[in-house]
Amino acid sequence: MISRVQRWGQGRSEFVVALLLLALGVLVLVDAARLPTTFTQRGPVGPTAVPVVVGVLLVVTAVLLGLDVLRGGHGEQESGEDVDLSHGSDWATMFLLALAFLANILLIERVGWPVSGAVLFFGSAYALGSRRIVRDVILSFALSIGTWYLFAEGLGINLPVGILKGIL
Repeated sequence: MISRVQRWGQGRSEFVVALLLLALGVLVLVDAARLPTTFTQRGPVGPTAVPVVVGVLLVVTAVLLGLDVLRGGHGEQESGEDVDLSHGSDWATMFLLALAFLANILLIERVGWPVSGAVLFFGSAYALGSRRIVRDVILSFALSIGTWYLFAEGLGINLPVGILKGIL
């Protein structure tokens, strides 16, 4: 009995993806149904239209993926000219990337986005193999200050300035 279950489950890991998509779709639809309807509507589309469409599309995709797996379909193994599938994961790179993200999370409120973003961008570049320290530091600060201005001036979203308050 166990071998029959193992045999049936073999190669059907896509069911997990289908179930996650289904759960996410149901969650989006439930949250969309719970949105307050007291918003001022400025056009023919109300505030629940996008969440309902996304939720329905997630549920439909989950059902179609489940049916495809039941019929014997499966995802193809990733291939690429620069990907060697015989090697395992590069855990050192993953650790350095996680460390860069953690540093950003811990620093953003204390020193502001321009500095914490520069730490994130520099840490990511270093983790992914760049060893041009001076260039990467300059580009990291330029990128983080540029994104701060894009969010603050272009989108009206205030990211914390931190220690550069009064300068930016």
